[in-house]
Amino acid sequence: MQHIAGITLKQLQIVSLGGKIASDNPVRFIEAFVEQISLEALGFTVQTIKSEGRPSFDTKLFLQIYLYGYLNGLRSSRKLEKECIRNIELQWLLEAICPDYHSISDFRKQKPTVIPKTTRIGAERKS
Repeated sequence: MQHIAGITLKQLQIVSLGGKIASDNPVRFIEAFVEQISLEALGFTVQTIKSEGRPSFDTKLFLQIYLYGYLNGLRSSRKLEKECIRNIELQWLLEAICPDYHSISDFRKQKPTVIPKTTRIGAERKS
């Protein structure tokens, strides 16, 4: 008996992540929303580029992660890290950058009042 065959796991593919994300997918809203808001007006400090050491992640990246988490019921920093690695939507949204759970958690601790304020603004704009 024959079965429907998929591609072999060893086959190389060239795929665009943008083509796998539907035009009405909520991650497209998150990306557009974060690009349009003024982070400074909300209380986020824009980090300057360091001359030494490893560069820091962009503030927008963490905000996108948390907005995705709020929309999908993911509050744990460890679960958000796992989603950054395995989820195609987050890979597209974050341009394949995967911060570790500790960095994600530190961002939340540093901005305890700003993140809820931002999610309220997003809910108002979406409705």
